[in-house]
Amino acid sequence: MKMIIAIIQDKDSNVLSNAFIEANIRATKLSSTGGFLRSGNTTFLVGVDDDRVDDVLSIIKKTSHARGQFMTPQVSMDASMDASASYPVEVQVGGATVFVLPIEQFHQF
Repeated sequence: MKMIIAIIQDKDSNVLSNAFIEANIRATKLSSTGGFLRSGNTTFLVGVDDDRVDDVLSIIKKTSHARGQFMTPQVSMDASMDASASYPVEVQVGGATVFVLPIEQFHQF
């Protein structure tokens, strides 16, 4: 048995949740926040048998998309910085960060 922890962008959350339901995959959905942009994320916890890991990873890959987003860097009072530092820059966000962990025991009470 494996525990899959998938951290995805909120924009992809409902699509992934619906895909899990259609594939009869039970998941726990947690609200989380990213550290870099402080944007909303969703973390899914999925416990599955070893033979279903590839199915779950395939669903996550199909439903979680990377996209560009503009952000404005924080203004620094450092005089050595050039004026272009305050203009928005495009960064890559989204996609999925996935961890697959072995599970020694599973109990349901």
